[in-house]
Amino acid sequence: MQVAAAQIQAQLQRGLRSLYTVHGDEPLLQQEAADAIRAVARAQGYTERTVHTVAGAHFDWSEVLAAGGSLSLFADKQIVEIRIPSGKPGKDGSVALQQLAEAAQGNDSTLTLVLLPRLDKATKTGAWFAALESFGVTVQVEPVERRALPQWIAQRLGGQGQRVASGEEGQRTLQFFADRVEGNLLAAHQEIQKLALLFPEGELSFEQVEGAVLNVARYDVFKLSEAVLAGQAARVQRMLDGLKAEGEAEVLVHYALSEDIRALKRVKDAMAAGRPLPMALREQRIWGLKERLYERVLPLLSASDLAHLLQAAHRVDGIVKGLKVPDWPTDGWQALQRLALQLCGHCAMVPATGPGVRK
Repeated sequence: MQVAAAQIQAQLQRGLRSLYTVHGDEPLLQQEAADAIRAVARAQGYTERTVHTVAGAHFDWSEVLAAGGSLSLFADKQIVEIRIPSGKPGKDGSVALQQLAEAAQGNDSTLTLVLLPRLDKATKTGAWFAALESFGVTVQVEPVERRALPQWIAQRLGGQGQRVASGEEGQRTLQFFADRVEGNLLAAHQEIQKLALLFPEGELSFEQVEGAVLNVARYDVFKLSEAVLAGQAARVQRMLDGLKAEGEAEVLVHYALSEDIRALKRVKDAMAAGRPLPMALREQRIWGLKERLYERVLPLLSASDLAHLLQAAHRVDGIVKGLKVPDWPTDGWQALQRLALQLCGHCAMVPATGPGVRK
């Protein structure tokens, strides 16, 4: 049985199960889901808890299997928590997890909680994960994407009795808040809690939020790529500044940008050769959000646009490696900004303007 993280409280109210698996890459939401399970378990008498962290290929799974069948003299119910940071239990672990999943049926004295990172499709189809899903509840923790972040912040504020103004002013406040905490959900949670300490329940003004919320945003090159393809020029600039401040390697940023340009050109060429767009995207291994962005962007890009962008990416490749190119900035980050905004301008439904953006 699979449920989303937001549905775990409702599931727990319907009845505590003896096996839970929580998987995902968002530490805050994973921790909250696991805490909710533990809290209900403690309220129902599961007073003892053992934690086993699977590390290395030679982990002794016999200890975990034994823990599920033994109780101390001081407790009649227990939580056995299994943490697998790599998401790969190995051959022995696969067998052990299947045994644990099957043994969980009808076991009212032991609650087994398995914590995993984000899993790929192949791992989810493995026998051990299928057993966990079949015999227990799996909780999939999804990241909060940038477009959903303002609403997430508003919900969290509402949970502590606070809210922003209605209308445009409130949306401006939430967007400002989201810009400050993007990519760092745990810090966002802390900043929301800080507002509860600083201000009473009720409406928060933009000035109060602006003065209290620190800039704790964290960016990665893959999210930068999505922002560029979405044509979000202001966000792209903010992310480039953040990546530079965090010491990200210029060559990695260039790789992310140039790989998108190359992939767009390959798909465009395949379409020109008669390939349907869905087939061309699959051949280039373009999935998920990137797939939707490519579908929107490709009609906006001509073959000559892509040839121009490919040439620009080649020039920036030299600049970030120390070469000088006529009519281009000598600074690597300035050259990356120009390349990113060129591509971003092409991808915008209404072309962006700015340094290096073709009008």
